[in-house]
Amino acid sequence: MSIDFSKLKKIDKKTATALFITLVFWASAFPGVRAGLMGYQPGHLVLLRFIVASLFMAVYASIAKVKLPQKKDIPIIIVVAFLSITIYHTFLSFGIVTVKAGSASLIVGSGPIFTALLATLILKEHLRSYGWIGIFISFIGIGLISIGEGGGFNIDPRAILILIAAFSTSLAFVIQKPYLNRYKPLDFATYVIWGGTLFLLIFLPGFFAQVRTAPIESTLAIVYLGIFPAGISYLTWTYTLSRVPASIATSFLAVSPFLSILIAWLWLGEIPGSLSIIGGVIAIFGVTLVNTKGM
Repeated sequence: MSIDFSKLKKIDKKTATALFITLVFWASAFPGVRAGLMGYQPGHLVLLRFIVASLFMAVYASIAKVKLPQKKDIPIIIVVAFLSITIYHTFLSFGIVTVKAGSASLIVGSGPIFTALLATLILKEHLRSYGWIGIFISFIGIGLISIGEGGGFNIDPRAILILIAAFSTSLAFVIQKPYLNRYKPLDFATYVIWGGTLFLLIFLPGFFAQVRTAPIESTLAIVYLGIFPAGISYLTWTYTLSRVPASIATSFLAVSPFLSILIAWLWLGEIPGSLSIIGGVIAIFGVTLVNTKGM
């Protein structure tokens, strides 16, 4: 795996700090979800996580005096919220029931290949031949991760849910990019988290009973997810995305899976199998090829 560190010269210290915070907290989200699932159903986990995140953003909004968005932009904000919060986190939470945290992060780490494809289709960015080769290599890697999680040569169906989650959030990145020129990035992140949480109310039945009976360790893990990987990291990521081209910003997400594997090992004593790790290295190599030679 290699990252074009010459791109760092284009990133100021404030943006680099925001990107670093995002990478660390997002990496910790995968083992955090696994810890939360020890006491919660996936739907209740994601609902509690974003109730906490929404309350956190409400505190931020009151301090920063966040203004309401323009009416004409509300449909796009709803779409971005649905894709990046509701779909992404719901599919991830259900997928990670059987997929190990490190493997899940490796699959999501392939998201930049979707960003590159979507940027080509929607934003009319040019993808070179190396980019298409990188995409092909990444899909081979993703296939190996899925097989590794399925045991032998059986594909774990829940790995496909995580792949859909990666596509969903990549689509949201591309859609929201033009709107970050109209709004303060932190304000936009607030709208998105609130909007995504509203859709998650579908999991409200049985929610309060689950909270009352769940182990405190699982509840605290989910509170952590709501404040740090959700609340703070969405602020820092939206800020980064407003300052750096999407293809460059997402290329650095290639580091996150390996941080996640380390955190999952320290937190849960969990590490992906050898085939999943090999697939992850191949997938991240493909991502790096797309973002360093393909754009």
